Amino acid sequence: DKETGKTVWKTDRDVAWNDENITEGEYAKYADLAKDGDFRKAHSTPLVVTADGKLQLLSGGAKAMFSYDPRTGKEYWHVLYDDWSVAPRPLYDDGMAFIVPGLMHPELWAVKTGGSGDVTDSLVEWRLKTGVSKSASPLLVDGLIYMASDDGIASCVEAATSDVVWKKRIGGRHWASPLYAAGRIYFFDDRGQSVVIKPGREFEELATNELDDGFMASPAVDDGALYLRTKSHLYRIDDARPN
Repeated sequence: DKETGKTVWKTDRDVAWNDENITEGEYAKYADLAKDGDFRKAHSTPLVVTADGKLQLLSGGAKAMFSYDPRTGKEYWHVLYDDWSVAPRPLYDDGMAFIVPGLMHPELWAVKTGGSGDVTDSLVEWRLKTGVSKSASPLLVDGLIYMASDDGIASCVEAATSDVVWKKRIGGRHWASPLYAAGRIYFFDDRGQSVVIKPGREFEELATNELDDGFMASPAVDDGALYLRTKSHLYRIDDARPN
């Protein structure tokens, strides 16, 4: 409760962690992390949307992504995956949630939001396995999803079909999430470079800018100004002129 600080509800994630004794398989080399509970962690910011006539809180976690009633914590549905340390924020549009399931195998999934219980086998519409960032959240603009991968490949994907519309190498590593503002998309990389493009089915670069240090934090925008935090400074950038 924002007025009192009291916890209104608390819901345990109902998944099988299967991390108590990892001795073989691709995760065996991370056994020490599992002992410390890292396989149960996630870093994704939840998203509240109106879907199927009700409020839903979309929350990506280790091993599963959930939809909850944001007022009570009651679970509506979930999808299961064998991954952890989820960072990108989910997206939503027209009855479809778009999620990145985890760190080890970054993919983009499209999930219908109208189900109940475990919908992994019934309501996952498509899965995209290339060009997906482990850290930076994707953008959804007019039915198109824009992403920048960890190795500096920007891509545009049809939300309805997962068809890749275009790919373009823009360089750098992308930890900061891209930003859509004033009809433009901004990508920020770990070298301090920002690439500005026009949304659309053709890649059109509008500008390239550079600051002294690299970006890891995601940008913010307010009243026509960009707020950018590099590894060493916080910048406010706008076109205002002093009187």
